[in-house]
Amino acid sequence: MQVRITVTGGKITRAEAVQAPKGGQSDQVTFNSVPRLNKAVVEAGSADIDAVSGATYTSAGYKKSLQSALDQAGG
Repeated sequence: MQVRITVTGGKITRAEAVQAPKGGQSDQVTFNSVPRLNKAVVEAGSADIDAVSGATYTSAGYKKSLQSALDQAGG
């Protein structure tokens, strides 16, 4: 999982998964969960988001990559 964020004026204005798990059931889990995670990040303005039900591993990987992106952005 690789998440990219856009920070404008010190606020997260966009989050997107540029690399996500693929193959088998992962495709459906990713399709259902990643847009919800992206939206949650922008709404929360931080990595303090809830996992998506039924997508525990995807959510955990997303949050880990998100935190790395925030660290690189200095936030």
